[in-house]
Amino acid sequence: MSPKRKSRRPLFNRVRVLRTERDFSRAHLAELVDVNPQTIGALERGDHYPSLDLAMRICEVFELPVEAVFSRTEFTPLSLDQLAPRQGGAHA
Repeated sequence: MSPKRKSRRPLFNRVRVLRTERDFSRAHLAELVDVNPQTIGALERGDHYPSLDLAMRICEVFELPVEAVFSRTEFTPLSLDQLAPRQGGAHA
């Protein structure tokens, strides 16, 4: 997507969180998905949206489904996802 024209429907991602969680540098992730490290930085900042092919390669590296990495709505922090009450759980 051209930097001059922003989409009316933003695409959010967890690339930075997942990359740092796995202790990957931008250069290492870029090598794994066959792009320049600058592309990874642009994705993390939201300055660039990936092609479908690149999105799938990123998901394969992290071994996660696309909806766990990319979304049209903002992600909640992972810590909140993990702390959310679970349906059908035991109550004290």
